[in-house]
Amino acid sequence: MKLRLAPVFASALALMIPFAADAETLTLYTSQPNADAQKTVDAFTAAHPEIKIEWVRDGTTKLMARLRAEIEAGNPQPDVLLIADMVTLEGMAQDGLLQPHMSSEAQAYDPALFSADGYYYSTKLITSGIVYNTAADTIPTSWKDLAADNAVGKVAMPSPLYSGAALIHLATLTNDADLGWDYYETLAANQARAQGGNGGTFKAVASGEKPYGMVVDFLAIRNKAKGSPVDFVFPSEGVSYVTEPVAIMSSARNVDAAAKFVDFLLSKQGQDLVLEMGYIPARNGMGVPKGFPARDEIKLMAFDPAAALENAEANKSRFAEVFGVK
Repeated sequence: MKLRLAPVFASALALMIPFAADAETLTLYTSQPNADAQKTVDAFTAAHPEIKIEWVRDGTTKLMARLRAEIEAGNPQPDVLLIADMVTLEGMAQDGLLQPHMSSEAQAYDPALFSADGYYYSTKLITSGIVYNTAADTIPTSWKDLAADNAVGKVAMPSPLYSGAALIHLATLTNDADLGWDYYETLAANQARAQGGNGGTFKAVASGEKPYGMVVDFLAIRNKAKGSPVDFVFPSEGVSYVTEPVAIMSSARNVDAAAKFVDFLLSKQGQDLVLEMGYIPARNGMGVPKGFPARDEIKLMAFDPAAALENAEANKSRFAEVFGVK
C-alpha cells in the first residue's frame, strides 16, 4: 500500500539553533510536542556539539504531507524522522524512502520494537488501555469488560478514522484470537461511542459523561496525578502501543550525523530523557514514570506493522460499516 498524502501545510514550525559555522547540520522532522522536541535537540547537541540541528515540528499527518510534497518536487529536506508510529515508517521503508542503520544499541531492545533490517527503531512506548471514572459502578480489568452487558452505552473510544493510535489499537485487538472483529461488533451493538481522538475520549470519562473509555496511558495517569477523578487499567490481555520511532531518510544529506542521532536516542542517555519527559522508555531495563506499573508488569499485545499497513484501509472501511460512521 502506498501512502497518499495531502499538499504542503505551511504552518509547520521550523527552528534553528545557532552553532559555529563549521558545524555539521542535521535536519530533523518530528511530531513530538514542542517542549519535548526542544529537550531532545538540546540533549543531543550537548552530547554532540559538533552537530547543529534544524528542526520542523508538526503532527505526523501534516509532516508527511509536507515531506511527500518535497519528494514530489525532488527536494526532500529531512535527514532523520522522529514521528508517531511504526506503520507510517514501514510504509516509507517499503517505498524505498528510508535507509538502514544497524545501530549497536539495538541489542538492548525487544526485536518487536524495531525493523529487523534497521529501517526504524522505537524510542518510547505509549500504550492504550482503559480509563474509568472513579464513580463507576465496577472497575474493569479486561478489554472484554467494556463489551459486557452492564457496559451498554457506557463506553467511549477514539475513532480509528481520526486517530492513528486508535487505528493501531484496532489492528492489534482485531488480530487477537480471543477478541477479533467480534469484539468491535459487540462494542458497536452495545452503543459504544467511537468518535474523535484520545483527548475527547478522556474528557468524556473525566467529566462523568461516560464511565469507561479507551485512551493512551499518559492522558489518564498524568491527569489522575493532577486530581482528575479517573484511574487507568492495563488490561489482562495486554495493551496496544505506538512507539515514536526514529529513521534515516534514503535521501539524507548528512548520514553520519543522522546515525549519531539515532544511536543517541536509543542509548541509555537518550532513554533517560524519555523517562524524564514522562513516557515509558522502549529500551529494556529502564524505569517507568511515576504512576505507571513496573515495566515487566505491562504486557504488550502482538503487533505487526507490515500487516497493519497492508490492512489499514480495509480496517477503516470495516470499522465505518460496523459503527455506521463516515
